[in-house]
Amino acid sequence: MAALMIQGCGSNVGKSMLVAGLCRAARRRGLTVAPFKPQNMSNNAAVTVDGGEIGRAQALQALACGIDPVTDMNPVLLKPETDVGSQVIVQGRRVATVRARDYAAMKPALMASVLDSFARLRAGYDLVIVEGAGSPAEINLRPGDIANMGFACAADVPVVLVGDIDRGGVIAQIVGTQAVIDAADAAMVAGFLINKFRGDPRLFDDGYAMIEARTGWRGFGVVPWFGQAHLLPAEDALDIASGPAGDGVVIACLTLSRIANFDDLDPLKAEPGVQLVMVQAGQPIPAAARLVIIPGSKSTRGDLAFLRAQGWDIDLAAHVRRGGHVLGICGGYQMLGRVIDDPDGIEGAAGASAGLGLLDVATVMTPDKRLARVQAVHAASGLAVAGYEIHIGRTDGPDCARAFAHVQDRAEGAISADGRVTGSYLHGLFASDAFRTAFLHGLGIAAPLRSHGASVEAALDALADHVEAHLDVPGLLALAR
Repeated sequence: MAALMIQGCGSNVGKSMLVAGLCRAARRRGLTVAPFKPQNMSNNAAVTVDGGEIGRAQALQALACGIDPVTDMNPVLLKPETDVGSQVIVQGRRVATVRARDYAAMKPALMASVLDSFARLRAGYDLVIVEGAGSPAEINLRPGDIANMGFACAADVPVVLVGDIDRGGVIAQIVGTQAVIDAADAAMVAGFLINKFRGDPRLFDDGYAMIEARTGWRGFGVVPWFGQAHLLPAEDALDIASGPAGDGVVIACLTLSRIANFDDLDPLKAEPGVQLVMVQAGQPIPAAARLVIIPGSKSTRGDLAFLRAQGWDIDLAAHVRRGGHVLGICGGYQMLGRVIDDPDGIEGAAGASAGLGLLDVATVMTPDKRLARVQAVHAASGLAVAGYEIHIGRTDGPDCARAFAHVQDRAEGAISADGRVTGSYLHGLFASDAFRTAFLHGLGIAAPLRSHGASVEAALDALADHVEAHLDVPGLLALAR
């Protein structure tokens, strides 16, 4: 069926949010709609119903469409492990870990998988809304491109270009993109829109007209800054911010250099009785923190060294001595133990690293990766917890006898003898409302029972309202072919 592609003049211009809003708007019109991103780079992944992994943004967009996420929605996912190398996930499964300079040689072969996934989605829905990656103006990357114009041309999908006025120079962003891309790629662009405007959009009327005159492209509107964006899951670690300062109980999370699957934090950040503090490199862990979270990581031993370089190991030991609580999730759980052993060099150089020693457990990295949506029962409260696992490695030891939860007949996680340090492989656990409320009550935080899912749905509806109010949505949908 029909498809439309949203590309940006750069990264983080708001493409993911706009696609989610358009997906919800199209669904309201009675269309069956699905999101698609040919290539994504993110360590914040979602586990799909068909047992693979995709970028978290495509999972949110699927929610906006009212459908379950599947691997075809993001056939190529790059998960950075170092500054120069990434794990390559194709149609939900890891196929290799490559250096950035070697990935270019893989891209032509990956186009077949991209087009295969796209064809299945296109056959199953009235409309597919495609999100680009980065910018088509990166013409040095155009040969072999599968993320932007390379895909658009191969699949014959019209493109709308997004400029971000908040970062400045939006006229040059759009006009300059047309100037540097080749004529065949420029012919795929059906129009543009402006995103993240602050103030009165009418003040940009002249600039908008200049872009239309210089490019010959049709403008589809100016979108003001969406104030409820913080209520929706962020995909990029750079978008994680501490919650507003207030009187809430402090929960601190360590911003690791390869932080992964940090959507665990979204429900906590939205709690009115919680002040979530993202502790950045070089900052101490706040002494007032009631709970410190060590999140997931794409490079567990590397981030353990990073943690120590910030002096956070010393802060954590002091925090526990003061009676504070610590929660390690996935890679953070592995760091809490006595040792992390990677004999085959799965995450980097082969070897072992001493852990923080706050849990009496040990982890051995194994090549098998566990990807699963899970239904668990919290051991202490008996409450249901819905989440997902996405990790390599096995963790065992005496503290595992005090399980955090039970997944079917399997004990999951570990708790220290004094009950103050907890580790678990379960991501997404705080989205379970009754469990989250009980967990916070156990920390002395008077959190009312509220629905996180309903809050996200309401934010998606508000986003669709916002898009409808400021864009020519009928005109955009009419472009799709």
